[in-house]
Amino acid sequence: MTPNGTSAAPNRPAASRVDWVDYAKGICIVMVVMMHSVLGVEKAAGETGFMHALVTFATPFRMPDFFLISGLFLSVVIDRDWRTYLDRKVVHFAYFYVLWATIQFGFKASGLAAESGWTHVGYLYLESFIEPFGTLWFIYLLPVFFVVTKLTRRMPPLAIFVLAALLEGAHVVTGWTVINEFCARFVYFFAGYWLASYVFALSDRARGNPALAVVALALWALVNGVLVQYGYSERPVISLALGLAGAGAIIVAGTLLAHMRWLDFLRYCGEHSIVIYLAFFLPMAATRTLLLKTGVIPDIGTASLIVTIAGIAGALLIWRAALAVHANFLFERPDTFWIAPKKPAAVFQAAE
Repeated sequence: MTPNGTSAAPNRPAASRVDWVDYAKGICIVMVVMMHSVLGVEKAAGETGFMHALVTFATPFRMPDFFLISGLFLSVVIDRDWRTYLDRKVVHFAYFYVLWATIQFGFKASGLAAESGWTHVGYLYLESFIEPFGTLWFIYLLPVFFVVTKLTRRMPPLAIFVLAALLEGAHVVTGWTVINEFCARFVYFFAGYWLASYVFALSDRARGNPALAVVALALWALVNGVLVQYGYSERPVISLALGLAGAGAIIVAGTLLAHMRWLDFLRYCGEHSIVIYLAFFLPMAATRTLLLKTGVIPDIGTASLIVTIAGIAGALLIWRAALAVHANFLFERPDTFWIAPKKPAAVFQAAE
């Protein structure tokens, strides 16, 4: 622990990336694309398929784990000067949010205008700067978490954690995404930051005793599945416990996969999770429309699986195509939008 009570940066080997973190992020981004793909197909088709059970099972921990991992390496940078910190943790995400919200509006504008007119489309676009648009709420909320954590870094971390836990248990519903999701998710982000050393210790223990880790994962899956099936997963205290336990389970699973070097595509997805997150909506929506209109795949579960795969693979193809035609600005922040000198090659994997 540091003098102010926060977790010190984990003592890791000098490497640009941490393998199990990429696996964990890969699992998370696949679950996020799966959720949007499956629910989108099912809503359009008016029925559910076998993929619905997977989406439901992952509900308690899908986003908690993503936010917890996003806070893991914050202790490395939180004491930087405000200009550098805001550049890395606010401007970075703001650039991609504005760019990709504009792109999404470009694809959806005509349909929205047909429903409510172009004036309302303009209103919705302006509103997206205070009410996150579509799938992009995650990168809208991350800068808020980064700023709040830096502003409160001199406060007792246990008090912040308890307050954040109480907010999560309150299940706040206001009609505003930022307020609702801040209350529901900040506890996980702060846990990743404050308890980073314990998270790395958990990973080390899983790597050192894989048999016990597999047993623990099986037990967790059973408990999580039962609580979700019988409708207890959304209750106060239980929701927090399942979120933290699920995040731990994904960390253990990522560690085991990294140790065995299995399913390397998950690691690749984790390394490029921001690419997938930004661009998956387009191939996902296009594939969903094609499959449902043609009816070539009548089974909803199979169609949902295909749409999920298309969303992930399509996003990566869009990224590679952008690089090939030198449209790097779609996935790399141009020099114009940096407000502090660029950082050297990182020793630790950034929470981005």
